Amino acid sequence: MSDILIADDHPLFRDALERAVLAALPDARVHCADSVHGLLGLIEAFPDTELLLLDLHMPGARGYSALAHIRGQYPELPTIVVSGHNEAAVARRALAHGAAAYIPKSTPAADIVEAVRCVLDGDVWLPHTLLGSDVELDAAEADAASRVATLTPQQFRVLTMLNDGKLNKQMAWELGVSESTVKAHMTAIMHKLGVSNRTQVALVANQLAIDQEMPNLPEEPQ
Repeated sequence: MSDILIADDHPLFRDALERAVLAALPDARVHCADSVHGLLGLIEAFPDTELLLLDLHMPGARGYSALAHIRGQYPELPTIVVSGHNEAAVARRALAHGAAAYIPKSTPAADIVEAVRCVLDGDVWLPHTLLGSDVELDAAEADAASRVATLTPQQFRVLTMLNDGKLNKQMAWELGVSESTVKAHMTAIMHKLGVSNRTQVALVANQLAIDQEMPNLPEEPQ
């Protein structure tokens, strides 16, 4: 029996994705998350998962950052990106970051079933309206993706919380760890990203945003 993961924070669309998965693979066990943090827990709980359907926009996700991290940490897990964006360039960037398919949320149910079957068969899928020439990532975006891919799941959780503008004490409370542990994670993140402060961490993460806009980072007490 196959384990399939769906990560999307919109219940109605999450249900539609689950119906499509079960139409393509009736015996599948479908597990759902409504945030990247929840998704990372599911991946750890079901290491033999055969397919992931990942929304680009949900709590803990900023642009292609979650995709880059998951492809780096779990390269054998085929990932279908789902998104409200209908632009061909957004779809082709998702494929360049390692997605096996791109499904706009306006896609008919029958096409979602087709996409799931194609990816399970080892193929790449795009809707006909988005077919076109490949997109090559610029050097800064490709470098940011490769660095984010090296983060551990817990380090990636801290990165996403930083992008949400949270203080260390807020991160510690949400993660159930001490502030010193959060600071240690932040030090490791800065080392892996090749930067020296929180603002620069956010700048690297911003390279993976669809529409690049810097988050407003609060000052941490020294």
